[in-house]
Amino acid sequence: MRTLYKVVFRHTLSPSLRVLPTAGRRSIMYAISEIKPEEFKSVKYTTKDKVAHITLNRPHVLNAIDDHTPKEIYQSVLLANDDDNVKVIVLSGSGRAFSSGYDLKKYAEEKRGVIGSQKMPWDPYLDYKVMGACTEAFMSLWKSYKPTICKVHGFAVAGGSDIALCCDMVVMAENARIGYPPSRVWGCPTPAMWVYRIGAEKAKRMLFTGDLIDGKEAARIGLVLKAVPEDQLDDEVNKLTKRMVNVPTNQLFFQKQVINQAVEHMGLPSTQRLATFIDGMTRHTPEGVQFQKRVAEVGLKKAVLERDSGDDTAWSSLDSKL
Repeated sequence: MRTLYKVVFRHTLSPSLRVLPTAGRRSIMYAISEIKPEEFKSVKYTTKDKVAHITLNRPHVLNAIDDHTPKEIYQSVLLANDDDNVKVIVLSGSGRAFSSGYDLKKYAEEKRGVIGSQKMPWDPYLDYKVMGACTEAFMSLWKSYKPTICKVHGFAVAGGSDIALCCDMVVMAENARIGYPPSRVWGCPTPAMWVYRIGAEKAKRMLFTGDLIDGKEAARIGLVLKAVPEDQLDDEVNKLTKRMVNVPTNQLFFQKQVINQAVEHMGLPSTQRLATFIDGMTRHTPEGVQFQKRVAEVGLKKAVLERDSGDDTAWSSLDSKL
């Protein structure tokens, strides 16, 4: 746990931001990146025609989130904000999908005592340090001075949906899938964007079931901006960016700040703080411990299939009352 804290948290906030009080960090996104793009391990950063492209770049594991992903997303946003030639940021994933979420083969198949799965009794503070840093890094997309667009193909599930929904706009392929299956057991979406995008009732429907929906349904309920056939996805995002790149940077910034302020005054920061604590709790309840044991026994793939099937499981019948 302490190791990941050093890797993610201490390098997520640049020195100029770390000296600011908490309130200042929430409102200020301007700083200089500490890492050169050529040093990135899990993300690729490029610019072209006034657009910065941030690409999740672990295609061999469906862009699963590792220790490097959060800080490299954050540092990429810093690079784009500091580049006067960049007007818009586009986030995407390489290979077959946008992102499969956190790399649970690394964090869940091991015995307790690793990141996200502490030995009992667990320390909520240590958990919060790590997950709070990840949430802050993903939220750099929301706090960025420049507009952010997420392009989703394949799927954006679990932590992958966390990243996507932190962007200002999401455009999906119609056949892509999005959702948060760990809400069934062992997870809570720490950016907590669901309720702000689709309202309380639809957010409950998604998180009480952990179901995935396709791009068409996501657009219909207002979770994402638009869904198009997969072979038109690049063109659709390009058309959107072209409508924005010749708007003055300050005008884009002004409109974004007004809209973000409205959402944040609905309680977004405090909701995220609670969600980050709750996420740690879900991984250390009796049911969460049982799920992690099952993952260690049969592997992540089989345990996840059991979780998502809707059938009775070893953890769904536990009596967790005191």
